[in-house]
Amino acid sequence: MPPAGHSDDNPFNLENPSILDIAPPEPKSLEETGLKMGLLSDIALKFLYYSGTGTGMAIAEELCLPWPGVIERVVDFVATEKLVDLRGGKGFGRASVEFVLTEKGREYARDALTRTTYVGPAPVPIEQYNALITSQTEENPVVSREDLLMGLSHLTVTEELLDKLGPAVNSSRSLFLYGPPGNGKTSLAEAISRMFGGEAFVPYCLEIDNQIIKVFDSLNHSPVPLEVGRDGAGRRQTFEMDHRWQLCRRPAVVVGGELTLETLDLIYSETARFYEAPFQVKANGGMLLIDDFGRQKVHPTDLLNRWIVPLEKRIDFLTLHTGKKFEIPFEQLLVFSTNLDPKELVDEAFLRRIKYKIEVKNPDEETFRDIFQRVCEAVGIPYVDQAITYLIEAYYKPRNMQMRACHPRDLVSLIKDAARYRQIPPALSKDLLDQACEVFLVDL
Repeated sequence: MPPAGHSDDNPFNLENPSILDIAPPEPKSLEETGLKMGLLSDIALKFLYYSGTGTGMAIAEELCLPWPGVIERVVDFVATEKLVDLRGGKGFGRASVEFVLTEKGREYARDALTRTTYVGPAPVPIEQYNALITSQTEENPVVSREDLLMGLSHLTVTEELLDKLGPAVNSSRSLFLYGPPGNGKTSLAEAISRMFGGEAFVPYCLEIDNQIIKVFDSLNHSPVPLEVGRDGAGRRQTFEMDHRWQLCRRPAVVVGGELTLETLDLIYSETARFYEAPFQVKANGGMLLIDDFGRQKVHPTDLLNRWIVPLEKRIDFLTLHTGKKFEIPFEQLLVFSTNLDPKELVDEAFLRRIKYKIEVKNPDEETFRDIFQRVCEAVGIPYVDQAITYLIEAYYKPRNMQMRACHPRDLVSLIKDAARYRQIPPALSKDLLDQACEVFLVDL
């Protein structure tokens, strides 16, 4: 817990400090972990097998479980079974005593490795996971209009679009972004994920029927430190909770063309003999963005059919390789982003299940100029409004070409390239604009 006498109501500078009110409590006994002795002793034996020796405290730290009442009993068990020997230690008590595997213990560890090679934090039982994820959803903070404006301040967004996005973000349900390419649908979704704010608890892994499912993923989960200081020996002291869980920034998982039906179920490794959680489980408590929807190798209808039950019931069903199915919460904002015509991708029945359908349109002339000015300011090129008038009158109108929100960024980049080649300062001059447009705004 925070140090005694700490007057700050938010000592860890969390965006949603109330999330700590539902922090999973540290288990005080083996029974409170929800795990069997066999599974915990297997992980402990594999840890000693790989490390050679380890103290009781080192085993506790590896499994992210407390020594008193939990790992103490695991060590008692493996010692009674003559699977470990005491090698000695520097301190008092068995927590600081070093243990080494006996020959019998090495045999047991090798046998355990044939079942699963997993070594690390002890898993969280699926029942405990489901309960916390469901209650965690109730702690989601509200995103206000001011939050939305701040989160989208780096983009040019119309009032109309802003007022459609606000309710969609707060719904934590489903959102379909569609419209022509290059108008910032992916940028909008990524900005939404950042403004989502707050934190979420993510377990390192789950357990069901003695099978282990790895959930925490450093690519998609950003841990939030909960350090409260150091003890007399200089060891880190952290907020008191079940350390099989990690408090993270609310996850934002982005998948594109690599998405398949197989990656939406548990992924079993024949070599490691444990599972990797699918994208939607890693995104629980946050956002899952399906980018470039309709360009996956699998047919859109098949993908959409996979989402029907989760979208309606807020639960998903996953399958172990043994054939057993089990329930898991589906608590996230699901965002589809596509450049394709929604009517060609999905039927009316599915669109009805998507709560928010928002078109991201081509910018009008005023918005186009605003985007151009912001891009110029960002790279240090003087903005000249007459140059944009020339650009529109000389290139867009004669060719009946549609403006895209990405064009200012791309044209300015080409202007910089041309200026660097000519060894002159980049500027919105007629010569540099013409050179950029002749290679970019082409009729193919």
